[in-house]
Amino acid sequence: MTSVESYLKPEVITQIKRLDLRAQFVVKGFLQGLHASPFQGFSVEFSEHRRFSEGDDPADIDWLVYAKTDKYYIKKFEAETNITGYLAMDLSKSMGFTYRQELTKFDYSICLAAALCYLMIHQQDPVGLVTFDEKIRHCLAPKSRRSHLNNVLSLLSKLKPDGQTDIARSLGQLAAMLKQRSLVMVFSDFLTEKDSVFESLRRLRHGGHDVILFHVLDEAEVTFPFDGMVELQDPESEDTLVVEAEGYRQDYAQQIEDFREAYATECRQMGVDYVPLDTSMQFDHALMEYLLSRRSRC
Repeated sequence: MTSVESYLKPEVITQIKRLDLRAQFVVKGFLQGLHASPFQGFSVEFSEHRRFSEGDDPADIDWLVYAKTDKYYIKKFEAETNITGYLAMDLSKSMGFTYRQELTKFDYSICLAAALCYLMIHQQDPVGLVTFDEKIRHCLAPKSRRSHLNNVLSLLSKLKPDGQTDIARSLGQLAAMLKQRSLVMVFSDFLTEKDSVFESLRRLRHGGHDVILFHVLDEAEVTFPFDGMVELQDPESEDTLVVEAEGYRQDYAQQIEDFREAYATECRQMGVDYVPLDTSMQFDHALMEYLLSRRSRC
């Protein structure tokens, strides 16, 4: 394991207790990794570019950035250089689950959100925080001051996942709240009825907002590492199901694949960035998706 990778592994992050230091640790590793890779310099360049979109002049494409990312980017005008971001955090009880990882889905999401907040404020982009379960519970208005980072991280560090969730209703409330075009970053396991979630995402997109879904599952929810007779429990409804692991494994794997693919397909059609994650994955994967997506429709 290289020194850069050590910054980005969830099991290393658990050794750091303060959330502000965790955020710095992750971002430092991420930017060091960019510097040591074919993306060298892109950690600075991305704040000056946005993705090429229909109507742009092909003559404005920056071919140096294309060579590094295999994606078309153009230089932004001065008015395009900042974007308002909202971190939207699912507080439902299911987010508190872990099987054998040290970080729960909620812990993992909190670390990632803290790192993104650190990164955005470092780029002088205003960022706010919204938390929700069955409805929106907290809302910190977006600001770009360095002191605001402490406010966001302080609230994040105090949150506890509990109760049931209504993602669709909460995102609908958020869409009604937003008065200017924003980048909405949603952290959830999305263990709920998906069609209503899709409808709320369409509402956000119709309002002109960019959306990134960070779909965070526990490593065991993805790999199903169980043997023998297993009792599965819904953490919110507490309904249980007893299955024989070997006989159920293939069906379960197909259900998880279909679940993620449904989100991937629908998000692609809506122009929403979809990032499937599990709690064993290094944080740089999600941060790179943010970096490449954040200014696609400034």
